[in-house]
Amino acid sequence: MFDSLERMEEDLSQTLNSVSLEQKDRKMDTFGLYVVTWNVATAEPPDDVNSLLQLSSPKKPDLYVIGLQEVKAAPLKFVTDLAFEDSWSHVFMNTLAPLGYIKVSSIRMQGLLLLFFSKLEHAPFIRDIQVTYTRTGLYGYWGNKGGVSIRLSFYGHMLCFLNCHLTAHMNYASQRVDDFEYILDAQTFDTKNTPRILDHKVVFWFGDLNFRIEDHGMLFVRNCITSQRFNLLWPKDQLTMMKQKEATLQKFEEGPLDFQPTYKFDLNSDDYDTSGKKRKPAWCDRILWRVKPKSSPSEEANEDGHNEEEPKKQLQEEHKDEFPLKLSQEYYTSKMEYGISDHKPVIGIFHLELKKMYETPLVQVSAEGEWSADFDALITYSLLQSFPSSAWDWIGLYKVGFKSVSDYITYTWVKDDQVSFSDQLFQVYVNKDEIPVLGGECVLCYYSSSLQCIVGISQPFKASNILLLYFVSSNIR
Repeated sequence: MFDSLERMEEDLSQTLNSVSLEQKDRKMDTFGLYVVTWNVATAEPPDDVNSLLQLSSPKKPDLYVIGLQEVKAAPLKFVTDLAFEDSWSHVFMNTLAPLGYIKVSSIRMQGLLLLFFSKLEHAPFIRDIQVTYTRTGLYGYWGNKGGVSIRLSFYGHMLCFLNCHLTAHMNYASQRVDDFEYILDAQTFDTKNTPRILDHKVVFWFGDLNFRIEDHGMLFVRNCITSQRFNLLWPKDQLTMMKQKEATLQKFEEGPLDFQPTYKFDLNSDDYDTSGKKRKPAWCDRILWRVKPKSSPSEEANEDGHNEEEPKKQLQEEHKDEFPLKLSQEYYTSKMEYGISDHKPVIGIFHLELKKMYETPLVQVSAEGEWSADFDALITYSLLQSFPSSAWDWIGLYKVGFKSVSDYITYTWVKDDQVSFSDQLFQVYVNKDEIPVLGGECVLCYYSSSLQCIVGISQPFKASNILLLYFVSSNIR
């Protein structure tokens, strides 16, 4: 027993020493980011979303960000979805969890839904998660239109994802821009360094932005689509036109529209609208991004030509140089095979190249000894870095392949039945009656209530001879 503790303390000491060396000789790492936007027109999800997520691709992305609009939000269904997760979230979680992804965060505002998935290995390095929403329908009182966002720190780099559904119809291009600018101004986060969307190092803006194709008649538009001469339509795309005169839009980039307009289709068809309205095709569904530029000297100076915060800003700029970030788009297209909506989904595949600001989790957690229904269990954890831990932190027991933080089998509060046996290592006692695990591989996750995220994950371990039960008392889901 004592030899085991000495070895654990030795391993921990080496880990802590490695933390102090992290700033040296870091290389750039590249991460795959897959963004989906789809106006689903109140339809239920298809049984198979493999093609939508390109799961047959040999190289899977590290992150999936999925923005939906017009998710069915009838009053009774909306209340049920809030309590038990909506059908769209379920289909994406059920599809991605077996591949090693968890749902890290989500936000819903009526028909707008935004989901953020990550490979499990990155979860302890996704921190500072906050979500918010802004209504723009009915003069800001109704959430059928507006924006929902998730912001977070990914290996120390601040990212923000904004899913919007803007005002419809041809004649409201200026209103769409006004609504977007209102959303940017209205959404704030409880943090000093990045209180607004555009303060983040990278911003993704996507959704049913509802911009249309002006001037050209239906015959010309359809001929351009049939002949795949999409470039002839670009100059009259309203978003392209508005970018030429709106400074806020000029901050955002977009890949070439080398795919046919994604609106409006007959259901379960590749035919554009044949109803009496015969809506003109348009690129309503878009994915744009912005990488925050370095501040220029003119922006930093005040009216007297001096900047009282110059030393602070200079340090921030040096920090940016020390931990650079680059973003490139590999692919931008629609998924024509899905016909449940009058919109086709649009995907964007990105490469996020960055230098990690940290590579060590905040907490190291592990299962000690044998885990089964026959024995009380022990969890060992240690704090590798300083962070605001609290009595409300907990350690969850999960089956390998779990879907989200709330998909635990059981959990224990870190301050309950805790025994400190050194200055650095702690043990949490778990009664055998509180371990209703199925046999198989499991992991432990330390959840920080202050940071609202997982900050440590154990190595997988075997649990055997255990009963099929679910621990329901003191439920914290």
